[in-house]
Amino acid sequence: MPSEHPQPTCVRVAVSRASSAEVAAQEAAAQIKISETCFVLCFVPDGLDCQGVAVALDKALHGVPVFGCSTAGQITRQGYETEALLLLAFPKSHFRCSSVLFEPMNPLSSTKIAAQAQRTEQRFQHTAGWHRLGLIFTDGLSKQEDILMSTLETVLNDLPIFGGSAGDGLSFEKTFVLHKGRAVNDAAVLLLLETDLPFQGVGFDHFLPAGSHIIVTDADPEERKVFEINGAPAAREYARLVGSTVEDLSPEIFAENPLLIQHNDNHYVRAISDADEDGALSFLAAIDDGLIMTLGLGQEITNTLKTGLDIRDQRGRSPDFILGFDCVLRKLEIEQKQLGRAVSSILSDARVFGFNTYGEQHCGVHMNQTLVGVAFFGPEERSFY
Repeated sequence: MPSEHPQPTCVRVAVSRASSAEVAAQEAAAQIKISETCFVLCFVPDGLDCQGVAVALDKALHGVPVFGCSTAGQITRQGYETEALLLLAFPKSHFRCSSVLFEPMNPLSSTKIAAQAQRTEQRFQHTAGWHRLGLIFTDGLSKQEDILMSTLETVLNDLPIFGGSAGDGLSFEKTFVLHKGRAVNDAAVLLLLETDLPFQGVGFDHFLPAGSHIIVTDADPEERKVFEINGAPAAREYARLVGSTVEDLSPEIFAENPLLIQHNDNHYVRAISDADEDGALSFLAAIDDGLIMTLGLGQEITNTLKTGLDIRDQRGRSPDFILGFDCVLRKLEIEQKQLGRAVSSILSDARVFGFNTYGEQHCGVHMNQTLVGVAFFGPEERSFY
């Protein structure tokens, strides 16, 4: 395991690895200074009951608001974990927060979400000299993140929003978001934050476009399913392009050979979750007929991770901590290549805390196989929280 590093001064990190939801919640909550806390982010491992965690935390923290989601893994002081209940307590001395729960996600009403978001933003009074950002946690199986982010980008266009889609290990069965004592399926939570801390957005992957254009010739956009690529059955054509057989297609092959789309001069990953018996490919982000893609050529993942996390502010300081949302498909590739220990050490060194997602949200775009987040820097005067 990576060695212990100094605690961040601007957020309190609490962890429990207990197998009972109530015990884990109580153990983690006991590590938090309730009177000093504005709100808590909670990232729940696959083995714990989310509703049990939400209720137990609400009781243990005496009503301090808790937000978060179920996860496909956690990022703690030790780097990657799979069985850790992770709490991040944000202090009143540096943060203010307002929240809104969007439900249901499917079907999604852009008009309703836009009105809710605008109303929440207007009622959230500005603090002089403080800066704003948004955090978003969504049902990772709703297939609505693209529309949600496009809507929020339109109505909150001066607010940077970062987030991740909830996971449930790798079962792809049911995911939850947490909002004030509840674990809710088919929903999303938007947090509006104000902080006096300097911060920078983080967003990077480790793929470059390679090869010729690949065209989606038959798709079901609502289900994010592609039936044909380049006029041929999708799974068969994809297998041919990556040098595999249809029978050998697996999550590991999908993770190492994603498809990329171009948007605003940037390339974003459109990750494949599985191939069904009929030869169709299911994707984890928006897909449509006529969409032009290219294969992604992977770069060395530890080098890109070190570079992406080598962040400095205007004074040359490294972050006090980084809130990170890291795609589970990146973790899958890392484990396949037996790089878990090395990557955990890099994450620990950079003081990254967060979770493994089913998708990431940044700059109004829903994407895959990306590490997205926010780097928070210490204040001018040292905090002793």
